[in-house]
Amino acid sequence: MGSESIETIPCLDFSIYDSRFDQGSEEWKNMSKKVREACENYGCFILMYDKNNFPCENMLMGMKDLFDLPEEIKRKHKSDVPFSSYNGGDSPTIPLCQTFGIHDAPIQDNSLAFTNLMWPQGNPTFCETLKAMNTKMVELHSLILKMILDGYGLPKQYNSTIEELKYHSSFRFMKYKVPEINKDCEIALVPHTDKNTLTILCQNEVQGLEILTKANKWIQLDIPQGGFIVIVGDALKAWSNGRLHAPTHRVTMCGDKERYSFGLFTIPKEKVKIEVPHELVDDKMHPLRYRSFKYGDYLDYFVSTLKENALEAFIGV
Repeated sequence: MGSESIETIPCLDFSIYDSRFDQGSEEWKNMSKKVREACENYGCFILMYDKNNFPCENMLMGMKDLFDLPEEIKRKHKSDVPFSSYNGGDSPTIPLCQTFGIHDAPIQDNSLAFTNLMWPQGNPTFCETLKAMNTKMVELHSLILKMILDGYGLPKQYNSTIEELKYHSSFRFMKYKVPEINKDCEIALVPHTDKNTLTILCQNEVQGLEILTKANKWIQLDIPQGGFIVIVGDALKAWSNGRLHAPTHRVTMCGDKERYSFGLFTIPKEKVKIEVPHELVDDKMHPLRYRSFKYGDYLDYFVSTLKENALEAFIGV
């Protein structure tokens, strides 16, 4: 299957940041520039943070218990939100991948309702870990968006505009099964771009996430323990006039260990209008690439067509 490993994506250390960090400092400006450049050149970057701030290990342990539940229990989780219902790995296109999605998990009632559905007797440890992990990742997402704004030197008026792009969140659990025949790697999640704003993922020690570079080469990412991978989605690519790259990515499975990952997928409100800031348009280097659109219309278009180039086909100039 042959993924390339000539290039490596940036790894940015966010562990120096806390609530006292000055957004006007030189350190902030330097990191904002690195975030913007990584999102432009690769559409993603590895992010290291103080692991004591995130209950990642507890979440991964809770995930194993979740996926070990009887199939009839797991199938009780159904949602009208696309890609949120339980998927048991019976899809012919993703036979090795099982997933759950929880809409707006930071809301206590949503975390509690999901937990009680899976464990009618209750599981307060899982519920609190889920809520804490999601809340922390939403805060991290907001920090990254602010850095992107500052990286482009955009006026403060865009803070509220770009914040709207993360109004909903989907917290997803993913388990990738071991291929029945382990001699060769198998695609566990087909190549795709994310349709949302930003994705932030954490995983166990089993690698497998691959990114297609702008040079059309696959890179298998080596994500350190306790690290996150941040991926630009179609909505943010459109908002930035294509300056930010939404990378095609996939998951391949090799070996004899199961892969667990969880992630925050931030999703614009259906009725929010996504429009390129005029500061990101110029006739010479960056002519307008995308028309303004309502996010819900774009998502409906993609779900109905499943086109790989849905963004260009739907709103490309």
